[in-house]
Amino acid sequence: MKNLVLIGAGHAHAFVLEAFAQYPDPSIAITVVSDSALSAYSGSVPAWLAGECTLRETQIDVAALSQRAGAHLITSPAMAIDPTKRLLTLANGEAIHFDVASFNVGSTLQLPEKHGEQPPYLLAMRPLSSLHYRWQVLREKVDQFPPGSKQQLVSVGGGAAGCETLMSVLAQLRQQRPDITWQGTLVSASTTLLFDAGRLPRWLTQRALRRAGITVLPSVRGQALTAGGVQTSKGELIDADIVLWATGAIGQPWLQDTALPLNQRGFIQVNKTLEVAGQPGLFAAGDCAAFNQPRHSSPLLSSPLPKAGVYAVRQGPVLAENLRAACHNESLVNWKPPKRVLALIGTGDSHAIASRGAIGFSGRWVWEWKKRIDARFIARFNPPFKH
Repeated sequence: MKNLVLIGAGHAHAFVLEAFAQYPDPSIAITVVSDSALSAYSGSVPAWLAGECTLRETQIDVAALSQRAGAHLITSPAMAIDPTKRLLTLANGEAIHFDVASFNVGSTLQLPEKHGEQPPYLLAMRPLSSLHYRWQVLREKVDQFPPGSKQQLVSVGGGAAGCETLMSVLAQLRQQRPDITWQGTLVSASTTLLFDAGRLPRWLTQRALRRAGITVLPSVRGQALTAGGVQTSKGELIDADIVLWATGAIGQPWLQDTALPLNQRGFIQVNKTLEVAGQPGLFAAGDCAAFNQPRHSSPLLSSPLPKAGVYAVRQGPVLAENLRAACHNESLVNWKPPKRVLALIGTGDSHAIASRGAIGFSGRWVWEWKKRIDARFIARFNPPFKH
């Protein structure tokens, strides 16, 4: 009997559990270690923030999925791992032996420093697993704002997540407190928004931000929170009452104290099979993995994959195949990242933008399409809802 331990309940591990549910293997005992029995699907989070669906509608039922796969679920996060002794230690003090293990624990954020008295309220967008608690606290705080006041909402991070999150949050807060004047600002260290997208998707995103009354500040790096707002790397101050922090993704802090090979940002280095570099029988996928893809301009150069849920989804089936193979000492297969991926960006007004390479289009129908895709993905892993 081989002990397979899945550390984290991200998108890739959902595919692993599905694969073992469809094709059980009595020679493999599976344990899932997660901080919760429910796992948020990142693609649906903006719709939830905008008030267009419930939190439960964004979640995968990890407990039910584990049960279908014949896996044992422990709702306590991992805190330490000894690859040599093949031992995983949990926050509850439990120690688990494994033969093969896989990480799918997502990422967190490098938070800004805080200076002075009464800095703006900070809403960090990662880790995703606890975002609903932080969002609820902010919503309750907003309820206490005086009528007729003006609020400056600043989002730091000019990627797709930063743009989408700011538009979604603004839409919900304007609906919650229409008596308040809400002003939005997007701060991006890059010279252009969605730097890896084509010109048309970028233009559509800029138009959506403009329609939402959001000012974009390109080539500005938000660095710290201070009294009155966000301090930039050049020492300037951007007025802010609430700050959404959606930049500076880093690996989970507990990984720093392990013998795992990490890159500068604290992500686990993996090879083409998603096996951890120099650690046979250990795997990593999704945001927590550092997978370097060859650049199109030169196969000798490589660049890290962007931190986006679509890659974890694409890695899932190959990870499932390789974990099964590793348990049986069989050869592994390579995962090839897609050259282009479809990004669907909600704009907080029941519209969305589709972006794939140079192609881009927007409209209410794109939003309905996105909602169907997201709902189908979640339903794939969940038991039918009981009415």
